[in-house]
Amino acid sequence: MKRLLLALIFLIACLGEMPFAQTPSASTLKPFVRGSWQQMLRAHAGRPTLVHFWGVTCGPCKIELPLLGKFMKEHPELDIVMISADLVPNLDGPTRAMLEKAGLASAENWIFSDGFVERLRFEIDPAWQGDIPRTLLIARDGTATTIEGSAEIQDIEKWLDQQKVASK
Repeated sequence: MKRLLLALIFLIACLGEMPFAQTPSASTLKPFVRGSWQQMLRAHAGRPTLVHFWGVTCGPCKIELPLLGKFMKEHPELDIVMISADLVPNLDGPTRAMLEKAGLASAENWIFSDGFVERLRFEIDPAWQGDIPRTLLIARDGTATTIEGSAEIQDIEKWLDQQKVASK
């Protein structure tokens, strides 16, 4: 009887770990590997896109993420791409929890999933040394504006207004 009870507890614990047991609001994390940067750029070509690099261990990111979550709700016309780029091993659970708490679970979310993070950073920008937070504002024509460190929401709004004027 004890074995049956233990087996049942083990089965329930395993089912709790299965992907189908996640809540519907849990964010989807795409693995960011070689080639993901070009894939993401192609998917958003011709649309203004904000790409934000952040990390669970990044202090300024913890302050900035909720502001970006609010901004995303106020500006549904802007594509928002979040990429968790921690230098320490990325963990899905804490990453999802931070995105959920910040209101960014419905954004397009990626997580560095290659042990050679330098190669991933080089694909994005050969001069990037890995500092986060880092934001790229990619215009309809593909030109990118880089914001090193925390981005000011007013600067993003000004850039977005310029994109609206340029499209008319």
